Amino acid sequence: MSAKGQAEERTVTFKGNPLHLSGTAVREGDSAPDFRAVNGELKPVQLGDYRGRVLVLVAVPSLDTPVCDLESRKFNEKAAGMGEGVKVLVISMDLPFAQKRWCGAHGIKNLETLSDYQFRSFGRNYGVLIEELGLLARSVFVVDRDGLVQYIQVVPEITEEPDYGAVLSAVAKVAAKQGR
Repeated sequence: MSAKGQAEERTVTFKGNPLHLSGTAVREGDSAPDFRAVNGELKPVQLGDYRGRVLVLVAVPSLDTPVCDLESRKFNEKAAGMGEGVKVLVISMDLPFAQKRWCGAHGIKNLETLSDYQFRSFGRNYGVLIEELGLLARSVFVVDRDGLVQYIQVVPEITEEPDYGAVLSAVAKVAAKQGR
């Protein structure tokens, strides 16, 4: 809230055009908000289902777009070297069927895709739901084993990739601090 008691307006852009983010903005040091999403088996999952691991929560607008496709494949590649104590979850509004098809077409084995289409709780609880499109803003959250958000990156222009180096550095730092 600002000094005037109004919620801070948060935006990202799509090809320079502003889009509004709804939901509650998460800050580093906050407890990671719980969320419900649907996995590839059409079963609801929650944040607590991954307790005890360092989590890399990667939100993308849609796996069927070039930048999201590239980003998710890069995170799949990088996840192989993150250690067993780290879990990468790619979350989008894509239907679980589309996510499963995409994973199969690209040989995705090192990350898990989750769909926020049904509950939209990830987008709302992490403050990355794009109002105008009903999609998630490109963003990355690193959550430690204690459930605290240690790193946040909301990419300002959704047609651009995240800063992978900064994400990987944050993951390495959290994993080393808490033991792989």
